[in-house]
Amino acid sequence: MVSKISKRALETPASPIRRLVPYADEAKKRGIQIYYLNIGQPDIKTPKVWYEYIEKYKPEVVAYTHSQGLLELREAFSKYYERHNIHVTADEIMVTNGGSEAIMFALGVVCDPGDEVITIEPFYANYLGFASYLNVKLVPVTAHPEDGYRLPPMSEFEKVVSPKTKAILFSNPSNPTGTVYTYEEMKTIVEFAKKHNLVIISDEVYREFTFDGRKHISIFHFEGIEEQVIMVDSISKRYSACGARIGTFVTKNKEFYKNALKFAQARLCPAETTQFGAIGLLTLGEDYTNSVRDEYQKRRDATYEALKEIPGVVVHKPEGAFYLSAKLPVENAEDFIIWMLKEFNVDGKTTMVSPLSGFYATPGAGMSEIRIAYVLEAEKLADAVRILGEGIKVYNSKNK
Repeated sequence: MVSKISKRALETPASPIRRLVPYADEAKKRGIQIYYLNIGQPDIKTPKVWYEYIEKYKPEVVAYTHSQGLLELREAFSKYYERHNIHVTADEIMVTNGGSEAIMFALGVVCDPGDEVITIEPFYANYLGFASYLNVKLVPVTAHPEDGYRLPPMSEFEKVVSPKTKAILFSNPSNPTGTVYTYEEMKTIVEFAKKHNLVIISDEVYREFTFDGRKHISIFHFEGIEEQVIMVDSISKRYSACGARIGTFVTKNKEFYKNALKFAQARLCPAETTQFGAIGLLTLGEDYTNSVRDEYQKRRDATYEALKEIPGVVVHKPEGAFYLSAKLPVENAEDFIIWMLKEFNVDGKTTMVSPLSGFYATPGAGMSEIRIAYVLEAEKLADAVRILGEGIKVYNSKNK
């Protein structure tokens, strides 16, 4: 007899980014070329210094490290953050297995089962999975495509705060919308957190990727809130090292840090070898990150300009990260994406994106919306969006 599956497992959602992959696999078997715009996996080469540092520090025995990560790596992160006017010491930084583990540590330290965390939807889809795993309820405040997914007014936050609310969680720049919050928007969040004594969990993975002269505002750029702040971060995107699984949990609150370290000790440590590689990546300066940002801005422009040409699409130019969210003239974007993979191609090519409904906590929200990860070369992105537009025309003509 098979044991009963836990409620936790049953209620944890599948990734909207990855769950449609079987349809893509079937399309590939039929010889269809797919433009994968569903997942934030850059095609930019991982810098050579990554491999050089792994070779340089290659140990004879791959051993456990300290649970909070190598001191040399935490010191390197401290210097990196200093360059961004974020003043934290090595003892306030914990190395995690990607930004994902940092988010789980943050939620686990702040919340008991049944507690609530306010988040701005659409949000990074895995927030919902992490919260479900920990039996924490995400309470959404909704941003809308028509105004470029700007921060909702504080009156909307006031409607949902409750005695069970422990924190507010968001990403800036935003995955999935590409919105970059202004100083005034960030200040509004800070004042709301102060008023209600909430912890701010600030996901700053995409800080380097801000376009058109915009500047990233860190949660650590505000005074008087330090004891209520946890910043989560990752090297995955800025250095095109997603598989390295190196992130950080950063806080000046000693109790947060001490108790998160218990979680870190339970999983033993981050991988030793990749920590050495990360030390190398952190030696790279603005010349590298500026060149990568400029490349993504070209890709952003190619994607946005092509989408604007599709009748009925609601889209605003994203300001950062490497994602774009848009509302399509279809009733159900997920059904449309599956149809694109199963039945549609142009010259043997089709396009795969992510349905944005999985990035919402509100049932039925975002059904017509998609997320595009513009992680391919500009020419390929323009072609991929052209194919998407052709697909919309055919799909809607078939479903009249």
